[in-house]
Amino acid sequence: MLSRIRSDIQCILSRDPAARSTWEVITCYPGLHAIWLHRPAHWCWTHGLRWLGRFISHIARWATGIEIHPGAVIGGCVFIDHGMGVVIGETAEVGDGCTIYHGVTLGGTSLYKGAKRHPTLGRNVVVSAGAKVLGGFTVGDDAKIGSNAVVIKPVPAGATAVGIPARIIASHKDHGPDVTESQADGAKGFSAYGVTPQQDDPLAQALRSLADSAAGQEQQIALLWQAIEKLSGLQHGPDCVPPNAHVTARFEAEKVSDILGK
Repeated sequence: MLSRIRSDIQCILSRDPAARSTWEVITCYPGLHAIWLHRPAHWCWTHGLRWLGRFISHIARWATGIEIHPGAVIGGCVFIDHGMGVVIGETAEVGDGCTIYHGVTLGGTSLYKGAKRHPTLGRNVVVSAGAKVLGGFTVGDDAKIGSNAVVIKPVPAGATAVGIPARIIASHKDHGPDVTESQADGAKGFSAYGVTPQQDDPLAQALRSLADSAAGQEQQIALLWQAIEKLSGLQHGPDCVPPNAHVTARFEAEKVSDILGK
């Protein structure tokens, strides 16, 4: 019991640079209080005292602004940062070392009682502020959910999900190692709010690729028109070619790139 309490406190000290002392963490972190109150509530739930479990979770919600159903399974070293507005449903499972920010919902989309309706988070998952993870699927180990993302399908281990509905960004391992400020400070492997240096929306990447392709095609078409003008001028005289025949409405690739973000 005491070792688990120490690990709860230490995980906050290692992940939150605003945490200055053990006493501050114990007295001023509602996410920690919610976790501590969930444990007796979960014990009551699993031992047939379901009303008492719900009542304890209701008191925890009133005191912390964090609602964790007593049936949910919460692993060790879970950090709920800020926490206001977090909702974790009955059949949700949160793995060891996960970080959950304010406004997160681990919700269910099924109305069948007894079914697995809520998501399962693997180990060391980061769920950023405002994200909604909806359904009875699995989010793999070390995955990251971007702020305000709406996740409705499984997320592979090590991947990042962003957008509405969420799109999957491949694991950073595929692009080489990332070095974050958190890693530099000693919290190895942890990215605050799930932000990594190489993160990018795959939809924006696809649009940028289409913009580059359209710009290249426009340049090729312009060169073809110039060649046609030269050939027509040599064979039939310059009066046979309309002036500036190749000048049409141009595709502004740079403007599109600026909108999407380079």
